[in-house]
Amino acid sequence: MAGKIMPNRLDRAFYLYQEELEAKALEVLRSGWYVLGPEVEGFEQEFAAYTGSRHCVGLASGLDALWLAFKVLGIGSGDEVIVQANTYIASVMGITINGATPVFVEPDAFYNMDASQLEGLVTKRTKAILVVHLYGQSADMGNILQVCKRHGLRLVEDCAQSHGACFQDRMTGTFGDIGCFSFYPSKNLGAFGDAGAIVTDDKRLADKMRIYRNYGSEKRYYNKVVGANSRLDELQAGLLRIRLKHLPELTEERRRLACRYSQELQNRKLLLPQVRPGCESVWHQYVIRTKEREKLMHYLERQGIGTIIHYPIPPHLSEAYAGLGHGRGDYPLAEEYADTVLSLPLYNGMTQEEQSFVIEALNAFPG
Repeated sequence: MAGKIMPNRLDRAFYLYQEELEAKALEVLRSGWYVLGPEVEGFEQEFAAYTGSRHCVGLASGLDALWLAFKVLGIGSGDEVIVQANTYIASVMGITINGATPVFVEPDAFYNMDASQLEGLVTKRTKAILVVHLYGQSADMGNILQVCKRHGLRLVEDCAQSHGACFQDRMTGTFGDIGCFSFYPSKNLGAFGDAGAIVTDDKRLADKMRIYRNYGSEKRYYNKVVGANSRLDELQAGLLRIRLKHLPELTEERRRLACRYSQELQNRKLLLPQVRPGCESVWHQYVIRTKEREKLMHYLERQGIGTIIHYPIPPHLSEAYAGLGHGRGDYPLAEEYADTVLSLPLYNGMTQEEQSFVIEALNAFPG
């Protein structure tokens, strides 16, 4: 077919609601109020209600949400935080920026934290578990919560890829002390630049987060702590309010696309993703696995089909964390996933013709 099929298309989702988004942008620009104003307050209220949380605090990015979450929980030097080994490196940065030590755990068959291994990793230094709901699917929250309760651990959720995903009808981000969200443009609920937020039921934590995000100030020029400049701006908040209103239909479209992949992909060289019983995935990515990944990527590229690897280097093998002393073979399943996963094109506004072309190409892949 004419034109390349990219792994993601951000323009398609914009054009779906172009008039509403452009009207909101003009409304904000003409208001003369661009930081921490009524749009941020409105989004915080609406996103808290959407997730089922009592409080939402808008921030500048998902990474800020993570490191500030551990900051307000008082977790730092000398403390350990358990996190899955196959996550994006930002999850780990949220821990180490505060001086805490990440303790890695292998993933399960659904690409999320293997809850059955947590008990053996808890030490006297363990203060929290960081759950990452990867690729749009919830982790095994029932068993993870039990471990946290038995050992008195804090629980932080990285929901950068799970906006609207549920575990037993409860939305991700609402199980732990703090749920952290990114609204980077490629996310299921994406802004038009960097943006993030946390949700929590604890008013004390929400109040502390509001202070930390604004230079440590509750009242202008009166600084209680050494904080950060991490304020969700009015323009992004306003645009996110439009997209949040349409998130259920955007999610349903992604589910239809994923369902079609699962039903029509027949090539035995491809291992298709599965959904954990009791979970509802929002399909941030449709991730297959194959031992012939490089050959498959080149094959698809020749036909004008783009793909992405999420993620080729697990954090424990990253140069950035060489100081932790890990080597290849320490987390073999996470490493196997890094060597075999491949994300297929999936985006809001993807046409039936485009997906048919991808499916036909994959089914014809000879290996």
